[in-house]
Amino acid sequence: MAAELHVELVAADRSVWSGEATLVIARTTSGDIGVMPGHQPLLGVLESGPVTIRTSDGGTVVAAVHGGFLSFADNKLSLLAEIAELADEIDTQRAERALERAKSDSDAAAERRADVRLRAVSAH
Repeated sequence: MAAELHVELVAADRSVWSGEATLVIARTTSGDIGVMPGHQPLLGVLESGPVTIRTSDGGTVVAAVHGGFLSFADNKLSLLAEIAELADEIDTQRAERALERAKSDSDAAAERRADVRLRAVSAH
């Protein structure tokens, strides 16, 4: 059995995903980071972007995360997001419409959220 870390992905309104993983890739204010079992303790600020979780059974979970924090210690990674959606929960057509609407309204925040959702779907 490969080394594992326990991952909890939590949004402000719900628990999004929990399980064992071999690798988690997330975007922080310092850049993209990969966390594997045995990583040094870490506390970081999450940027909006896709989070990729390589599960212990060889699968991949991708989520669109919009801000928050991550914390790693004792092989436990907590991703505490303001907003998080699993890629398979995202309605691609709705996200595309939201992106177009945000562009026409010059709403940079809404454009960034829609773009992150679409990137998560395409990474999934």
